[in-house]
Amino acid sequence: MAAHTVLVLGNPTARHLRLLDELPPETSVAVGETLEAFKSLAPTADIIFHTTTDAALWPALLEMTPNLKWAHSLWVGIDKLLTPEFKAGAIPLTNARGAYSKSLAEFCILGILFQAKNVRRLLRQEAAAHWEKFDSTEIYGQTLGIIGYGDIGKEIAKRGHGMGLKVHAMRRNPAQSAGDPLLEKSYGPDQLHEMLAVCDYVALALPQTADTVGVIGAKEFAAMKRTAVVLNVGRGTAINEADLVAALQNGTIHSASLDVFETEPLPKSSPLWAMDNCFISPHTADNTHTWLDDSTRIFLENFKLYAAGQPLRNIVDKQAGY
Repeated sequence: MAAHTVLVLGNPTARHLRLLDELPPETSVAVGETLEAFKSLAPTADIIFHTTTDAALWPALLEMTPNLKWAHSLWVGIDKLLTPEFKAGAIPLTNARGAYSKSLAEFCILGILFQAKNVRRLLRQEAAAHWEKFDSTEIYGQTLGIIGYGDIGKEIAKRGHGMGLKVHAMRRNPAQSAGDPLLEKSYGPDQLHEMLAVCDYVALALPQTADTVGVIGAKEFAAMKRTAVVLNVGRGTAINEADLVAALQNGTIHSASLDVFETEPLPKSSPLWAMDNCFISPHTADNTHTWLDDSTRIFLENFKLYAAGQPLRNIVDKQAGY
């Protein structure tokens, strides 16, 4: 097996990077958070493993690696890495698609039940030792619409379908969902409002691209049922937050369960914090006990394929942005 050189952009003390010890012993590895850490190995490096959320060094690192053959991101979102030069080049980029999908799908189910069963009221009554019965919503037979039917969207569909929800999905190419046993109906982007009108729950699982920023705004909220619940586990920029605040305040929709926001951390000045009909998670829905190890193992599995000259998994469409 030929020897390879891997540059790992990230914290050398990060626990999940201990798994890199499983790389073949002839592999040269440099781990660091500065360009200086890669100075000696960069000219011969053929692999970059990007493990930080900060992409400030990315362009300079690409310039230092003339023999680069493959780059991998520890994360699913790769929009910060898609510089014009890198997008135009032939170097493949892979990501951690699949590592976080199940936990994000579980959060969506939590977000649905939190609103349907009025958990906030239950907790408030429990804290006050106050016994008062009230009605809640049965989700069985209701309709869940998923915007973005990729790996995360499909995991959401599995769980929703298993709980008796009728699942609809919007994706760029709805023909790809023909015969999908999880879906009652699929829609194209030009049919978004048609789907929103029939959904009791609307889950967003979109990557960040030029086409997805602000895809849900005032017109989309107006197209929803007044009883609709909005969930977002994709990117915060997919929802116009000012329009969301207005929709929640005005009763245009019922409620929202959110793991991601336009600005993170969510500013303390945001009206969302004080809203009883908004359930907030600090972008932590996929932070399981093993999430970083799981993601690192995707890199290790791809390394085996790369070293054997076999096709890589999770190749990103750099033009589409995911």
